[in-house]
Amino acid sequence: MKGLTDMLTYSFADIGSDSLYEHLYKCIKNDIKKGVLEKNEKLPSKRSLAKNLGISVITVENAYAQLLAEGYIYSIAKKGYYVSDIKSGYIWDSSAMENEREKTSIKNGVEHINLVKEKMCDRIDEEFAISQARTEGRYIADFTKNKMISDMFPFTIWTKLIRQVLSEQQNALMTNPPSGGAMELRRAIAKHLKEFRGMIVAPEQIIVGAGTEYLYGLIIQLLGMDKKYGVEDPGYDKISKIYRCHGVKQDYIGMDEYGVIPSQISEKKIDILHITPSHHFPTGIVMPISRRYELLGWANQDEERYIIEDDYDSELRLNGQPIPALQSIDVSEKVIYINTFTKTLSSTVRISYMVLPEKLLDKFYKTLFFYSCTVSNFEQYTLAKFIDEGCFEKHINRMRKYYSDKRKKLFLAIKKSKLNKYVTVHEEDAGLQFLMEIKTKYSDEEFVRRAAKEGIKMSPLSGFYHLKENRTEHIFVMNYLGVEESNIEKTVEKLCKIIAIKK
Repeated sequence: MKGLTDMLTYSFADIGSDSLYEHLYKCIKNDIKKGVLEKNEKLPSKRSLAKNLGISVITVENAYAQLLAEGYIYSIAKKGYYVSDIKSGYIWDSSAMENEREKTSIKNGVEHINLVKEKMCDRIDEEFAISQARTEGRYIADFTKNKMISDMFPFTIWTKLIRQVLSEQQNALMTNPPSGGAMELRRAIAKHLKEFRGMIVAPEQIIVGAGTEYLYGLIIQLLGMDKKYGVEDPGYDKISKIYRCHGVKQDYIGMDEYGVIPSQISEKKIDILHITPSHHFPTGIVMPISRRYELLGWANQDEERYIIEDDYDSELRLNGQPIPALQSIDVSEKVIYINTFTKTLSSTVRISYMVLPEKLLDKFYKTLFFYSCTVSNFEQYTLAKFIDEGCFEKHINRMRKYYSDKRKKLFLAIKKSKLNKYVTVHEEDAGLQFLMEIKTKYSDEEFVRRAAKEGIKMSPLSGFYHLKENRTEHIFVMNYLGVEESNIEKTVEKLCKIIAIKK
């Protein structure tokens, strides 16, 4: 391990709209990418760097926290922060990425466009819609619930925009959109991805569809039925079910603390890898930058290999900046990016989209051009307006604050109670769920049964595994969307009661 690097010096004279910590984070990240800061070099302490740059310690702390979350640096207790090895197994060149983006052109059968030179939710519910009348009042807390409450949907704004669309775009509403979706919505999504995810995307690359399940089907047809798909274990069960129902080969890839294990991908002869790198479901793992480059390196070894990046709730990261998309560092066009509005708006708003690499775009329009877009024009034009007028960004900020406040109240209630001695919380910062490890002699099944008797619905992590050898007990996936703030203390008390029964 190398010694402490020379004191870092950066200018804060012209930082544009960035905050101080964002500017510092970007400066250090760029130095790491360029090799100015080498692997295992020690970074200055927060206090000494703050003094040298004339900024606050909290600014340095926030910059380091974002770099740590993305895997650019790592920490050693009582020693400090060090630069991670991010380039192992993948040849990375930032200038090559810019040149490639500037040279790339997209042919969509209608026009030839140049990509912009500058850097330009949801897992569908596991259960089918069950009548509220059957479940209302049954649970005081449902930690398996994955639906946004109706109070959070922007009904007033949505109604206003629908009226404007009906008044202003009558001809467009009555015109069949391209198979990829209405161009207004695709342009709005491209702008959102540039501003929020750092992705340079042409509207023609975006394919809109009614739900991610539909898009998975298109991808299978596009890439070929002879490919073998790899899915995460543990993971979202519906994904593997969809692949099986389409009749393609698929296998499960085990995970370590950094995400899917690369050696298993090669051993199982996977062609197409389906992952959730920015926030793995259900563990909450954020894949570090070194593992991302390693997977891109794997994909580059064969022309037929691709990675499906499922970015289902990236907008709802509650602490720090959003984790950059895998697609944004892919210079070889090996990543198919998928996202959805079902997590950020509502599970009943069936609008999802994928971003295809240019090399797949011509093939898509040649072989699958006959498919009609499965989302109605009324929804597409309304959503486009919702994004363009800044309503979507405001809505996301409102949701993040609401969920952050609820999470803090739940954690505070746990910390103040006797339950705190029996539980350990993991991955609490990643999104709308966290893992809670419980010290109990009960099996997962027995604990779930006893919790249900107390009016608490819980889901063990072991239930998300397909490979028995990977399973671990006494860890539960806690989605706090399904607990009312007024029931938080009562829920914690009941969990204490269950654990205390068998002391």
